[in-house]
Amino acid sequence: MSDTIIKVENLSKSYLIGHERQQGYMALRDVVANNAKGFFKGIKNIVRGKDLVDGQEIEEFWALKDINFEIKKGDAVGIIGRNGAGKSTLLKILSRITEPTKGRIELNGRVASLLEVGTGFHPELSGRENIYLNGAILGMSRAEIKSKFDEIVDFSGVEKFLDTPVKRYSSGMYVRLAFAVAAHLEPEILVVDEVLAVGDAEFQKKCLGKMDDVSKKEGRTVLFVSHQMGTISQLCNTSLLLDKGSLIKAGPTSQIIDHYLQHRADQVEKIERKDGFPGNHFKTIYMADKNLSPKVDYGFEEEIVIKLQVVLPEYNPALELALRLMDKHRNAVFTIHEKIDTFINGEPDINLAISIPPKFLTPGRYSWVMCINHPGSKLYDLQDDILPFTIIETGSDFARYEGANYGSVFANYSINRI
Repeated sequence: MSDTIIKVENLSKSYLIGHERQQGYMALRDVVANNAKGFFKGIKNIVRGKDLVDGQEIEEFWALKDINFEIKKGDAVGIIGRNGAGKSTLLKILSRITEPTKGRIELNGRVASLLEVGTGFHPELSGRENIYLNGAILGMSRAEIKSKFDEIVDFSGVEKFLDTPVKRYSSGMYVRLAFAVAAHLEPEILVVDEVLAVGDAEFQKKCLGKMDDVSKKEGRTVLFVSHQMGTISQLCNTSLLLDKGSLIKAGPTSQIIDHYLQHRADQVEKIERKDGFPGNHFKTIYMADKNLSPKVDYGFEEEIVIKLQVVLPEYNPALELALRLMDKHRNAVFTIHEKIDTFINGEPDINLAISIPPKFLTPGRYSWVMCINHPGSKLYDLQDDILPFTIIETGSDFARYEGANYGSVFANYSINRI
């Protein structure tokens, strides 16, 4: 008997998107007339997939295109990709919230999903009633639900509000109860989108621990969408990488995260000046890996390299090269100050590679300020807020605190018993 629990073949999903046509100003009588015509034409146009209202053009957008993969029973699967890659659309189809346009899905087990705040609960029913409703939807008997009821309530921490309609819950309370229900009613497949980010850090940690137990100890399958690579690397043994609706790669999580980091190299910002630019200046600057290949995202354990080409038609020995690293709040992290004379023998231009060691910068967004100057005399070239890059949490000791502000650098220190 096959241990495949999810099989997806040629899965595609398209949507019709309306765009307003550019029009001139309209008289009041024209607005009224168009609205009247739209009322009678609306249903026909929707069915035919044509203009929904006068003045709109319809574009077919493929959120997913020809996706194929298999997932084994007990796998914890990360689904990663940039915004708009198709991750949430895929989960909605697997959860039977929306229908595919083309393709086939085979699910060999009950699916419980936590995708958006509000999905799966009836707002007019109390928390208690929604627990029983969700269990019934999963095909469980009242006795089965009752046996898990106390665990669900204890995990969610909303016992005080259990008989309150969930429409009065805060988003955090909603997510607490929704996750508790999804994880404890023993579905064979648990599907979780980034909705956990709504909860506090302690509850997120609790949820991730539960998902780990669901997969590793209970042998059930977990599908998890997140932009937090550290969380994905800790929780998921395999991953899928999506981009623009296509499946780019599937395999062991460490390999997929590495591929994701490399996949964005085409977005590297590159400073380039044509020949003939006057004065001392940067001719080329870009971020790179240790092999000098362009790069924009780095795992925390990767070496970071800045590749520079400096042209010096007005060379003098007092020239300095300065680089200042800035965090996402525009606070200085550190500054490099070096005499250019250290690196040259009178050449008109030089190529430099400045390296930052691995496991130094903490996960986050950074950029650079760079200049060539003659201290106290002349500023030749100033480049401000350039070369944005990201350090991605790929499994440091701080991964459990992902999202917390614990500084910009990992400290180099020793602790000794005395």
